[in-house]
Amino acid sequence: MAPDRATGTSVTRALRVIEAVAAAGDGVTAKVIARRVGVPLPSVYRAIGTLVEEGYLVRLHEARGYGLGYRVAQLHRSLAEQMRPSALVRQVLHDVHIAVGAPSYLAVLRDLDVVVVHVDDCAEHPRPAPMRVGEPVAPHTTAAGKAVLAQLRPGPLAEFAARSPLPYPVDDAELCRIRADGAAVEAHEYQPDTAGIAAAVHAPDGAVRGALGVTVPRAELTARRGELAQAVREAAACVDHAD
Repeated sequence: MAPDRATGTSVTRALRVIEAVAAAGDGVTAKVIARRVGVPLPSVYRAIGTLVEEGYLVRLHEARGYGLGYRVAQLHRSLAEQMRPSALVRQVLHDVHIAVGAPSYLAVLRDLDVVVVHVDDCAEHPRPAPMRVGEPVAPHTTAAGKAVLAQLRPGPLAEFAARSPLPYPVDDAELCRIRADGAAVEAHEYQPDTAGIAAAVHAPDGAVRGALGVTVPRAELTARRGELAQAVREAAACVDHAD
């Protein structure tokens, strides 16, 4: 019989412990962790000891519990740095942000995830709250995701649909419209009262490698749709030839 996800191998148990501490916040006790992950307390103590020693958890003496360690942040910074686009691509994103007065971003296709790798925004034009560098976005509810889906071959497209945590149907008519227009649009799907427009970016062999997009308040979409679509198409074409 295959081991249970929460209680199988020692590595799996350690990962579940980290997840439980992340969900609970600073000061969570070993007893609470054991209840959350469904693992006997002695096993939790063993996992905690190793995780503290390796820097993935810290013992918070004043709070009489545990918190996430700084190795977790280091790993995330390493991931973000590895995916960071070139200075030329970052400049393209900045130019789009300034030209259209909206936050711009680049998301790349990483296996079967569409992952945000850079955002250019400011206090006047902030990014949507859920958009974080180094984290995937839902491909069916974001303009960048839709732009990528429209460029995929049938096999990878079917894999995306199968892996989706929600039963999103692949709308062939919408994907055809995106391919014809060269830009994908979403409104109210990623975040309430927010809209986005994105265009695919390609590798030298023509394969899709991600998408460049902007986000604006939903109320601006109708009046600015043509302008924003043209801006992301032109910027995406620059990124195609940047690396």
